[in-house]
Amino acid sequence: MAEQPIRPIAGKVAVVVGGSGGIGRQTCMEIAQAGARVVVGYRHGRDRAEEIVAALSGDGHFALPIQIEDTASIDAFRDAVQTRANGTDILVNTAGITKPVAHADLDALTDELIDAIFVNNFRGVFATIRAFAPMLKASGDGLVVNVSSIAAFTGIGSNVAYCGAKAALDIMANSLGRALAPEIRVLSVSPGAVDTQFVPGRGKEFNDKVAATTPLRRITSPTDVARAILACATHLKFSTGERIVVDGGRHL
Repeated sequence: MAEQPIRPIAGKVAVVVGGSGGIGRQTCMEIAQAGARVVVGYRHGRDRAEEIVAALSGDGHFALPIQIEDTASIDAFRDAVQTRANGTDILVNTAGITKPVAHADLDALTDELIDAIFVNNFRGVFATIRAFAPMLKASGDGLVVNVSSIAAFTGIGSNVAYCGAKAALDIMANSLGRALAPEIRVLSVSPGAVDTQFVPGRGKEFNDKVAATTPLRRITSPTDVARAILACATHLKFSTGERIVVDGGRHL
């Protein structure tokens, strides 16, 4: 008799915003494998999002568009999830943007770029949590996981504004972990440099350099981050308002 797969979050509905990106895609895969019904929230690329849905373990998954810089789009996304899934138990925020700017080059970090980074990496995340909070509370066992970064506490990252926006995410986890308890837990998962195309211009040379200077001698993978997110739902059941670092010791 074949061994049955372990499905610790079977019956849960998990919404992954930014689900068609590198970390988001792997998160969708891990969460679906663990038994949840997954909603893949995507900004662009409907075909790619639908391909991810088709590849997920189990059934009942679907993809929907969302623009996190536009609250009306967030609310429409929330309403569509409510209609099709009849609730949400887990909200994962992986969406965000950045652009490499040397920290000493103050003039290159323009007002427009600062605003775009904070809208996409902080305000949009907060607005999404705000929109989904009633459904997560109704679950009685709601969970929010925000993908942050070690840039939030090291001050080393693609630019100064990005570090600030991620620090704001971590403080928001502290605040909302307290404010939304006990029905909703809020956690940050903080990777180091991840082997994706998230930061423009970073390729194999950059990845090799990071791996060589990381205590565990490799760069963070999307799977590392996705499994930490899954652990928030399956094993870290008595944790809220905290940061889970997934960087192979890079911050040390």
